Amino acid sequence: MSSRIKIFDTTLRDGEQTPGVNLNIQEKLEIARQLEKLGVDVIEAGFAIASPGDFEAVKAVSENIKNATIASLARAVEKDIDRAWEAVKGAVSPRIHTFIATSDIHLKYKLKMTEDEVLERAVAMVKYAKKYCSDVEFSAEDASRTRIEFLIKVIEEVIKAGATVINIPDTVGYTTPIEFGNMIRAIKEKVSNIDKVDISVHCHNDLGLAVANSLAAVMNGATQVECTINGLGERAGNAALEEIIMGIDTRKDFYKIGHKIDTKQIYRTSKLVSSLTGITVQPNKAIVGANAFAHESGIHQHGVLSEKSTYEIMKPESIGLAQNRMVLGKLSGRHAFEERLKEMGYTTLSPEAIQKAFEKFKSLADKKKVVLDKDIEALIEEKVSEVPEIYELESFQITSGNKSVATSTVSLKKNENIITEAATGDGPVDAAFNAIERAVGMSFTLEDYSLRAVTEGKDALGEVTVRVSKDGKLFVGRGVSTDIIEAGVRAYLNAINRAISEIGEG
Repeated sequence: MSSRIKIFDTTLRDGEQTPGVNLNIQEKLEIARQLEKLGVDVIEAGFAIASPGDFEAVKAVSENIKNATIASLARAVEKDIDRAWEAVKGAVSPRIHTFIATSDIHLKYKLKMTEDEVLERAVAMVKYAKKYCSDVEFSAEDASRTRIEFLIKVIEEVIKAGATVINIPDTVGYTTPIEFGNMIRAIKEKVSNIDKVDISVHCHNDLGLAVANSLAAVMNGATQVECTINGLGERAGNAALEEIIMGIDTRKDFYKIGHKIDTKQIYRTSKLVSSLTGITVQPNKAIVGANAFAHESGIHQHGVLSEKSTYEIMKPESIGLAQNRMVLGKLSGRHAFEERLKEMGYTTLSPEAIQKAFEKFKSLADKKKVVLDKDIEALIEEKVSEVPEIYELESFQITSGNKSVATSTVSLKKNENIITEAATGDGPVDAAFNAIERAVGMSFTLEDYSLRAVTEGKDALGEVTVRVSKDGKLFVGRGVSTDIIEAGVRAYLNAINRAISEIGEG
């Protein structure tokens, strides 16, 4: 077994395939920078041929990230590989990641090819990619359902063709830990030239076994694990990076393997990805869920107060989770605020971003008696998720009651012009959203609306996340305020500005 496992993060590629997720270039770059800070070995930045936007995002990540290998996915087709190389060639360490299915069911129903034809294509395309790039990863799609004799043959031949990484995906989340571990061991023992490459695994979570299967593979010789932040991905998602890493860290005695992930960046990375994708982390999610370090049972509370190790196998601080405490007040200055941001791990914010966050903090401090770390965190995340403010909120007013029709008047600022519109609706939020749509002259479909309190208490910040659709595309918006109606208005306007930035005004 290798002394160190490599982490291949595919949040920006497979993670973005999560239904409802639509990241723009700046958001992908923001996540990539945080992944670099986290210490991942490889960032799969996208599927370059999928769209012009995907190509530009992969290119931007390649040109800006210096401390990780940047990969682009490509089918085993020349035009895909051409496009992938164009996107990643500016990277300090570029990789082309090409794939073709190898299972009987995929050969028969999807590819309509024979095993010999698939083998020939795989070898030819690895050789083709190798002309561009010294680092070529080959994936045998649906490997976990592939006839083992054929899989071994394909692997041997693509290694001869120049592949440097061989990926064994459990594409549909079908396998089990013992079964998958045995497959990896068989590959390691029976592929004659396997010592020349890294063995990678990419497990999906359809049966809830992605992390268990990945760790079983590591125990049997895998040297790279492909995963995503918060387990994002198609269908039930992928193996969660944070669970794999903290599993290895917490059970060093068992796995006896290292990594180069800075675990104190895990919580920050999880929050950033959740904020930008609009996919809320479930409270009972392992490692990064809101309840991951919470103890409600009296027996558990007593044990933890006596000795933390009775019920805590990890320290919250190990993933960068700071304890809530009062940090600053309305009389605090910018210098103290900036120092607190650095203590919280926000070390790469621009002076402009710090100033904007400080202004929001001062406004919040006038409304809240106690400002906590999580409040500041919410303000910073709101700034990160901002898009160009084509329309800015000037003011809004709501009239509502259980025996009256909800009415809202909203004033928006565009350039130097103030646009004011009024509308009714089925409640104050609906009325406000209708007024916004009238002001911008466009209609949207609200697909999802979620509200959560950032901290406890009646004066807690409310955080609203909305998803809206327009012309078949989904857009996420986010807003925070001590007034939950205002948080909703800001979130809806944020989503609309995002939509207009991408598709233009109607």
